[in-house]
Parts: sequence; C-alpha cells; structure tokens
Amino acid sequence: MSGRTTAPTPPDGAVPPVRHPDAPAPGETIGSHYEYCFGCGPGVPHGLHVEVRAGDGVCVSAEFRVKEAHQGAPGLAHGGVLATALDETLGSLGWMLRVIAVTGRLETDFLLPVPVDTVLHLHAEVTAVHGRKIYAAATGRIGGPEGPLALRAEAVFVEVKVDHFIEHGRPAEIQATLANPDQVKVARAFEVNP
Repeated sequence: MSGRTTAPTPPDGAVPPVRHPDAPAPGETIGSHYEYCFGCGPGVPHGLHVEVRAGDGVCVSAEFRVKEAHQGAPGLAHGGVLATALDETLGSLGWMLRVIAVTGRLETDFLLPVPVDTVLHLHAEVTAVHGRKIYAAATGRIGGPEGPLALRAEAVFVEVKVDHFIEHGRPAEIQATLANPDQVKVARAFEVNP
C-alpha cells in the first residue's frame, strides 16, 4: 500500500473556502449542468436526477430518491449509485466557488443500508482550498436532514479549464453541445462537471 493517508486531508497552507459573490442564492435550485449527466440530467431515464440547492456559505444540499433501477441487492440501493449521488452533490460545490472542477478523489463510507424508495438527504460543503485542489465532505441521511447517517464521503476536486472537456470528451457529444443555439446551455454544460 502507498503512503497515502486514509482520508483526503488538506495540506498545510490550505485556506478556508470563500463563497463567490455570483454563487446561486441560498435555497436556489442549481439545476442540471448537462442533459445527459447520469447524476443530474433529465435526459437519462434511469439516472439519479439529483436536484441540488445552494446553501449558506460554501455548501449545498440535495435529495435523491432510490428507485428500483438503482438496486444492488434485492430492495437495497447499489453502493456505487449512492457514491454517485454523493459525487454529484459534491461536484455541485463548484457553483459556490464559480470554478470548473472534476473529481480527483472520492472516499465513501457506507454506514447503513438504504432501501428502495428511500429519500436520501444529502449535504456537501467545501472544507478547504489549496491551489487547484478543493477539499470537500458530504453526508447522506435517511428520513430527513437530521435523520440517521447512512453514508459519508470526503473528496478532492481539481480545478480545470474548459479545454479539459473539449480535449478528453467524445467529439460527437462535444460538437453537439457546442452547436446548441441556446448559449446558456452550452456554457452550463462546461461550467461545472462532477
């Protein structure tokens, strides 16, 4: 095993996050950044359809309903789907900082089984920033925002430029997105991507 620590811990010199003045207002729905995003996009029938809202400070909250298509074991959510819901929520933190960022590392702890039809209440916040790295943490609770803790995660996101998506994305989707006459949708597709 490498000499890595067990959690993505901010290094010495990391600074507290600062909410961008143009961040969405507290309580405002952030909305899907891309129609075909598995985490938030409305164009994916069996996607998660996570809807994130801006919070106070540098945090967000979301709700995710576990559907039949999200099962791993009979009647229970698949762990990878739950990690994806946390990743989607964490990825939305870029809106609070107004940076384009991608997941660099995600560590998830599964504490309770999450049954189908459960509404998972998600909360994520930026804990520190160090250069291009954004350190964040998230929780998922059953039965309400103060309910039993079912899962938690710590993550590191890395700030990137829009060229990251253009260079590494599949050309057909990149061109289709860039050709959309709705320039707001074009900008949103590349603004923040978990």
